Amino acid sequence: MGSYKKIRDKKLHGRLRRKSAIRKKLSGTADRPRLSVFRSNAHIFVQAVDDLTGKVLAAASDSGKASTPEMSGKKKAERAKIVGMSIGEKLKGQNITKVIFDRNGFIYHGRVKAVAEGAREAGLDF
Repeated sequence: MGSYKKIRDKKLHGRLRRKSAIRKKLSGTADRPRLSVFRSNAHIFVQAVDDLTGKVLAAASDSGKASTPEMSGKKKAERAKIVGMSIGEKLKGQNITKVIFDRNGFIYHGRVKAVAEGAREAGLDF
C-alpha cells in the first residue's frame, strides 16, 4: 500500500487514508474474494482478489481489447456497470457467488456504485 504520509496531494492523501482504514477490516478468501475497484479519470478497473494467497482470481476493466466494441459511445457510468456485469460473469464461471466489496477509499457513488450494481445484476452477493 505504501506510506501515505509522503504524498502531498490532499485528495489522494485522504483516499489512501480511507483505503488503509477499510483494508484493516476487509480481507478476501478463495470462497469469498475481495472485489477491489479502482477508478481513474478515464477508466475503471475491478479485480477479485484472494488475500490469503495473494492471487487475482478475475479482473475486468473498460480499457481492453475484449471490451472496446461494447464500450464505445457509452458514458463512464454505463461502462462501469458493464464492467461490473463482466466481473460477475467471470466469477460465476468459477462458481463464486459471494464477494466482499472494496471501494478502495472512493466514495460509494457514481461509477463505483455502478460497478456494484452491475455485479449484483450478474448474480454476485455482497
